[in-house]
Amino acid sequence: SGINAEYRKQWYQRRVREIYKMLALIFHVVVSLLIIDDCEALQYKSAHRGIPGTLSHRVYLRNSKGVPISPFHDVPLKVEDGVYNMVVEMPRWSNAKYETSKKEKLNPIIQDSKIYDGVEKVRYVHNVFPYHGYMWNYGSIPQTWEDPEYIDPNTGVGGDNDPVDILEIGRNVGYVGEIKQVKVLGVIALVDKGETDWKVMSIDINDPMASSLNDIQDVEKNMPGLLAASRDFFRNYKVPRGGQYNVFGFEGEWQGREFTEKLLEETHGRWRGLLYRKTKGKIMTENTRNKDSPFHISKKEARAILNSNPPYKPDMTVAPPDSVQYVSFVKRTVSEPVCGVVDGKTETSCKP
Repeated sequence: SGINAEYRKQWYQRRVREIYKMLALIFHVVVSLLIIDDCEALQYKSAHRGIPGTLSHRVYLRNSKGVPISPFHDVPLKVEDGVYNMVVEMPRWSNAKYETSKKEKLNPIIQDSKIYDGVEKVRYVHNVFPYHGYMWNYGSIPQTWEDPEYIDPNTGVGGDNDPVDILEIGRNVGYVGEIKQVKVLGVIALVDKGETDWKVMSIDINDPMASSLNDIQDVEKNMPGLLAASRDFFRNYKVPRGGQYNVFGFEGEWQGREFTEKLLEETHGRWRGLLYRKTKGKIMTENTRNKDSPFHISKKEARAILNSNPPYKPDMTVAPPDSVQYVSFVKRTVSEPVCGVVDGKTETSCKP
């Protein structure tokens, strides 16, 4: 009938419009991907492999085209002047001690492990009263390296062979493998087991407090007590598992933003030496971004590294130890020696 014919006509017209819209969307996506070079992709996604809470768990990073990349070597140090990238390894309030691997290709984020009673087990950070796990989003700054062979004039000891550590103090809790854009505010010179281990303070540029925090003194003004608590944490957090109290350079004083940005440029330069074989370092340096590096690998090789891992398989029967619910109490009355360079000499307290 005429009514059915008109209905079919309208139905076909609607379908054609929907198809055109879908084709337009696909075209837009394809064009967007074509104009974004792999090396400049600024959107990252995590790729989990193995079973969380076990030695098999790995968190890899992929760029916007799905190509596996290294969070250590492929994520740029900066997005723009004054804005740095941060690789989140431990979200705020968490206990599982995740870190960027130096021993595996593409440097996946893994849970650190220790030998307990002759058995290798994943590591968890103790709750040092009055804190629960880490009080900030904790991670590393890509394309930086604390060279063990470089004797830092501020501490008198070499680096810890890691990327520079960073704390992010915004209100949002991150996730393992997240890439945050942050503003750096200051840094403290931790000396851990005779190695320089800088801890940078930062805030997510999208946090409501970001506009009020521009240097280290702004942290104390707007978040009173956080600097002292952070210093106290790093002084004591290894004591519950039988470690020593840590010490600090600069008598434990936080340094400001200008000092921090200079430090990051210096450690970025040492990272470049590592990546281009100008410096010795026992670190896996395979990467997909730095094409003139002797360690550059193809997309195919990167995918093969990711696919060599067991598939992601959450297991609800794998639970953290009861110790993550316990609270550890540490004496704050233990005297704290001066560490650093005094009268041209390194104080022995800097060394283990």
